[in-house]
Amino acid sequence: MSTSLRAAALAIAVSTTLLAAPEASATNYTLWIHGKNGGGTQRGNYADFSNWGPSTVSAGVNKKAVNWDGRQKISVENFRIRDALDCYCTGTNWCYVAVHSAGNLQIGYALSLHGGSTRSVRNAVPNSSGVCGTTGATQVGWNIKWVDVASGAGGGSELADNGEWATSDPIVGDLTTSTARGMYNHNTTRSKWFYMFAAAKGTAYSGILSGQDDEAVAYHSTGGVSVKGGFCNPGDWFCDGTLTTGTAATSNGKAKWSYHTVSFRDDGENHDHYQNGNWENIVGVVRADVAAYAY
Repeated sequence: MSTSLRAAALAIAVSTTLLAAPEASATNYTLWIHGKNGGGTQRGNYADFSNWGPSTVSAGVNKKAVNWDGRQKISVENFRIRDALDCYCTGTNWCYVAVHSAGNLQIGYALSLHGGSTRSVRNAVPNSSGVCGTTGATQVGWNIKWVDVASGAGGGSELADNGEWATSDPIVGDLTTSTARGMYNHNTTRSKWFYMFAAAKGTAYSGILSGQDDEAVAYHSTGGVSVKGGFCNPGDWFCDGTLTTGTAATSNGKAKWSYHTVSFRDDGENHDHYQNGNWENIVGVVRADVAAYAY
């Protein structure tokens, strides 16, 4: 974890300018955005952590579950992410954001395509649909301190390319490597840092996924690399290059997207993609990071 990058992210965050008078009190929140399928979560219910694990577990200050239909296309369901950001990340309120898998596409899409738009400042009191009341003020974009990404699918997965997932789910088309990478400008994060946590305990689909993988997504995606390729841990054979930690390009010169840094590379190959309804594997690594830094 680069403490200097954390400090830089926080310094940038506090520079956001409101266009009208803010709310009287300030609160920090932690938003958790799940990935594909979503475990039958109740959409619009910010207290439903059934996709992740026990809600009693420490997972950041004032944690909220941002539940969306993980079978649907990103563009169709992104309004739910924007509703949550409007609710908890406007006015004097600030957010930490943690995402898993296709949740990476959801927050990236929201920031790139809507993060420069005028938002209504909300009161952090949601109705049954997950929409919060207005305060009458407005601002540009959202107050986000940083984003932690567990096995991010921002670069798509070869499993979608090769039809390994149920094609009846519209989101599978979004998860092909070409579509995910072309969906929005991944370099446009509105200066919000994406801290990437890349897992490498991949076995079942090692012949389909490029380089190191976690059984669902490969390092080119989970490491925030700007091009598709077979990237691995140091010393591994038959790879295009090594996925570096931090912001540096891979060992063969492939750049990461802007404001993307690898905070965790699974050199021991100890973590796979799946949280198993109990904050496990790479989600567990991110949960511990969020518990330590989101306060």
